[in-house]
Amino acid sequence: METLSWIALTLCVLLLLAWYLSYSAARLDRLHAKVEGALSALDAHVVRRAEASLELANSGAVDPATGFLLAAAASESLERVNERTFEADLLEGQHFAGRESVESELTEILHAALPPEVTRDIEAQGDPGAAALERVREAGLRVQLARRFHNDAVKDVQRVRAKRVVRLFRLAGHADLPQTVEFDDTLPGA
Repeated sequence: METLSWIALTLCVLLLLAWYLSYSAARLDRLHAKVEGALSALDAHVVRRAEASLELANSGAVDPATGFLLAAAASESLERVNERTFEADLLEGQHFAGRESVESELTEILHAALPPEVTRDIEAQGDPGAAALERVREAGLRVQLARRFHNDAVKDVQRVRAKRVVRLFRLAGHADLPQTVEFDDTLPGA
């Protein structure tokens, strides 16, 4: 009877361990899926910001030289997104494909193109410049939020993957460790 009790206890412990490992692996998988979704959302919002910037540049609300610089930066951002679209797996490695510098440059040019006095003049002129400016602001705010959500999701994955049990039993499989996306996304006039 004593041997049977030990076998039953060992079996219960093994079943409990198997359940815990299965639960941890499923949780890690959900976190990776959350990162992929957040990266897709960030990618979409970056595209919308570039499109809104291009619309503002072409609206005639800013001077031609500023419009040219703004259009060039927005076009570069869109080109980098299109380059990535032709790759086999958009989310392979769960990274931003090194586009941080291009997005920071677009933000820098938006700040240079839209100081407070220019912004007031555009708003006073009305459509189409004011509507384009509002779209740039809204898209910029959405980029900030999407980047924040993505980085929070990445930190959750990194925290879980740092646990000893996850490393010991290789619960992450062969998935790459996702990285945070860091670029300047402050809004003009902020």
